[in-house]
Amino acid sequence: MKTELRFSDAAGVETELLIVFATDHNTSKDKDAIAEPALLTADSALTAAAASVLASGEFKATPNETLLLHAPTGLAAKRLLLVGLGKASKLSVHDVRRGAGTAVRFAKPRTIRQVTIAAPESELLPPGPCIRAIVEGGMIADFDPDIYRSDRKDLSVRTLQILAPVPDTSDDKSIAELALREGTILAESQNWTRALVNEPGNILPPTELGKRAAEMAKEVGLKCEVYSTEKLHELKMGAFWAVAQGSEQPPALIVTTYEPEGAPKDGPVLGLIGKAITFDTGGISIKPADGMEKMKYDMAGGAAMLGAMRAIALLKPKVKVISVVCSAENMPSGKAYRPGDVVTAMSGKTIEVMNTDAEGRMVLADGLHYAKQLGVTHLIDAATLTGACVVALGMVNAGVFSNDEGIYGHFTEAIKSSGEKFWRLPEEDEYREQIKSQIADIMNTGGSRWGGATTAAMFLKEFVGDTPWIHLDIAGVAWLEEQKPWMAKGPSGNPVRSLVEWVKSYQPS
Repeated sequence: MKTELRFSDAAGVETELLIVFATDHNTSKDKDAIAEPALLTADSALTAAAASVLASGEFKATPNETLLLHAPTGLAAKRLLLVGLGKASKLSVHDVRRGAGTAVRFAKPRTIRQVTIAAPESELLPPGPCIRAIVEGGMIADFDPDIYRSDRKDLSVRTLQILAPVPDTSDDKSIAELALREGTILAESQNWTRALVNEPGNILPPTELGKRAAEMAKEVGLKCEVYSTEKLHELKMGAFWAVAQGSEQPPALIVTTYEPEGAPKDGPVLGLIGKAITFDTGGISIKPADGMEKMKYDMAGGAAMLGAMRAIALLKPKVKVISVVCSAENMPSGKAYRPGDVVTAMSGKTIEVMNTDAEGRMVLADGLHYAKQLGVTHLIDAATLTGACVVALGMVNAGVFSNDEGIYGHFTEAIKSSGEKFWRLPEEDEYREQIKSQIADIMNTGGSRWGGATTAAMFLKEFVGDTPWIHLDIAGVAWLEEQKPWMAKGPSGNPVRSLVEWVKSYQPS
């Protein structure tokens, strides 16, 4: 998808589809109150073209509601689409992102290949973030996961044009152009991540993931090293190898480094650590057959780290970043690790294996410790780690854990821009009692179903020490189980945007 800015009035814009956002200005809390829709624009041509339909009551501007007008009066556009964003009193940039996605998803099946979205004009919505949100929402909406269908039809929108008000100053124009560039990079990186997560296990084993990571790194100027079995043995990554040994497919330890010119020598080194189990059967503790086909997305955390590194390399923040992605298959075989085994992690800690389906924390244990050996001063990991987190938070929020208020503060600021949803869960010391082992230092599960997301986090905490750390359990949000008006069913690319914003927050002021 090509993205571009246009600074002009709406009347003369020739486009297949012109989109304008609307909100409901009725402040009554009565659910039966009559809606008062109004367009988020000061453009008189748009207001006039939609006046009669707004007055009719047919369109109420509820979230993601659409209404199409053909040959709109006074406009050169072939069609005008009204997209609702909900109550004006609750309006945010994130509503704009979803609204843009809704517009593109509306256009795709109608073979509309050029869309123009009028940037909303509201004192609640700063122009730069709005333009960025439109680009992100539109490009993310253009992704569909049906790449292996023999009858696949390419319904992609070719051009996404943002119609912005004529800028008052050159600074205003620069802000808009920067927002377009940032939004394009972030959306492309999120979609690149989604394409990885969408790949079947037979197409994307660990070695292929490493190959694609290296190709991406070369394209954007990152340093990338991909290691396998020998390196795991050299580093004494016993926890990572325990998972990998059951598969015929060799593991991949993927290390990408971004080191910009001008970064302070005494500044932080940020570590992005990802779980990338390219297929998870559960190993000897095998999963039920129902739903196992989705376990190709058990590498979503690692894919998100690679997608974030792609965006970071292109956006060029002034902070050093190292990513460590631990990739393997978790398979049952005569070589697989077993419940009851005791393995020694890279850190020297011994782990009693209670369940081989708790493999993600095993590979991350060595990944986190290795990142510290590489000089990382601040850690963040992401993994489709526990079903318990999905039980707790559903498929709306991802779980977030942290051992440090400073690093967590940076993350909360990051998600204000990213729009991705997280909910903090506890990691108090009392939970550690559940992972104590009689035979080893710790067990790889808490021994019961209670507090499973937290006991998994407590396991990981054992390998970060005093290093400021955040753990993201994205099991419930990495894959959309149903299509949304603004996004296709399938891989979401969460939390690429949040990771990038978190990294940017550490730039020198």
